Amino acid sequence: MRKASITHLEEMDYSGVEALNTICSNLIFSGRDLKKIVITSCTAGEGKSFLTMHIAQNLAQRGNRVILVDADLRRSFTIRRYGLETTGEWQGLAHYLAGYDDLDDVIYSTNYENLYFIPTGRDVANPVQLLDSEHFGDMLDALADHFNYVIVDAPPVGLVIDAAEIAKACDGTVLVIEYNKTRRRDIIEAQKQITNAGCPVLGCIINKVTFDSLSAKKYYNRSYYSHYNNEYYRRDSGKKSSKKDKAR
Repeated sequence: MRKASITHLEEMDYSGVEALNTICSNLIFSGRDLKKIVITSCTAGEGKSFLTMHIAQNLAQRGNRVILVDADLRRSFTIRRYGLETTGEWQGLAHYLAGYDDLDDVIYSTNYENLYFIPTGRDVANPVQLLDSEHFGDMLDALADHFNYVIVDAPPVGLVIDAAEIAKACDGTVLVIEYNKTRRRDIIEAQKQITNAGCPVLGCIINKVTFDSLSAKKYYNRSYYSHYNNEYYRRDSGKKSSKKDKAR
């Protein structure tokens, strides 16, 4: 097994962290048999790879052994985006599926505890032949025997057929949708492709949502936490004021 370092992992704000925790909790409670999860989107630029990395890291933080498989064999930016570093040349998924390397040779441990990574290795002009094979499915099954979760970063399902081929070998799919941009018909078509591949769609993540767009600030500031500013509470003790105090 090789070693790699993730040198740049973007931090999320409070609302993003809470949303991520909810997503990962929902995945965990979906069942123990749900181990091979593919994450895709309808089109490029919806934040799929960003969420994939953070979901994998969040699950690993909870004590799960997690391996992230970068299966975007056409145009992957994972190594560059997260500043992944290793000694020597990268060996990855393309090398393994083409029969050049053993599985252990393309698995990298990272500087995040419990988080492992399989890079693409190299771009492939027509990766369908590699992905649409028993070899790919057998690889995911082997990984599922040694890891609690196998998270697969797939290309957008609306652009190429790769994501549907990948989904055939997985237990469930998560679809990333950009708020107020992704068209309804594209979502329906993406869902149809995934379900036709025999893989259930576990749910959708609506990404790039601001607080203002959903009036979340109003909810948190005026509703949920409003009792902390209520006259029945003292600021110094946090206890309700008595009727005598209220009369004053």
